[in-house]
Amino acid sequence: MKLKVLDERYRSLLQKIREHFHEAKQSIWDKRNKIKIVHFGDKEITVKLFKTPHMINKLAYTFVRPSKAARSYENSLRIEAFVPLPIGYVEYKKFGLLHDSYFVSEHYAYDFTIREPLTQSGFPDKETIYREFAKFTYALHEKNVEHLDYSPGNILIKKISKKQYEFKVIDVNRMKFRDLTMQERLENFAKLWADDEDLSIIISAYTQMCGGDRTKAIEIARKASQQHKEKTNLKKKLKGKKVVSS
Repeated sequence: MKLKVLDERYRSLLQKIREHFHEAKQSIWDKRNKIKIVHFGDKEITVKLFKTPHMINKLAYTFVRPSKAARSYENSLRIEAFVPLPIGYVEYKKFGLLHDSYFVSEHYAYDFTIREPLTQSGFPDKETIYREFAKFTYALHEKNVEHLDYSPGNILIKKISKKQYEFKVIDVNRMKFRDLTMQERLENFAKLWADDEDLSIIISAYTQMCGGDRTKAIEIARKASQQHKEKTNLKKKLKGKKVVSS
């Protein structure tokens, strides 16, 4: 077992993470990866169990590059202000190769994700949320962070007070840390699956902070968004799945 923990108070939790995860009843995601809430003392802890990798990735994660759990932890440490507080990660091996791995963080009690205002007609305070989201993303980009899965379900929002919202980003194992061009910044919004009107509000607010031609910026972001939608729907067609409206 390989274990890294940020706060020693949680070491005993991580040392028996398999048992805690198995016994936890509160599941919040149960697909390729699994996420549960574990109660530890008076704390609610989010534990993400990554899918057991196939043989090639077992070899890669054992000998070549960090596992998804390790990257989730290390990336979170680099952008602590933007994510739920990281606690640590645990890796177990089988026959000398990575088998199962867990990323552990404090549970973030959010109110909704960015998906709700993007998809629900008449969602309250939508424009304020978009402007605050643009500020959050700008701050992330200013830290030279490119989240490679900047999609609606990975952007958590908590209402702090009237007209004030707090944002956190999750699923951070796939990130790049580099200086981003304006084009790359705008293309980072593509996976939101936003319609043109909503995207225009977000990009307008974004360009107010970083400057540049607002009309051109909206054009670039819309083009990237449409290309992502077309690419995603083509993949769905090829797999015989339902195409999502763009």
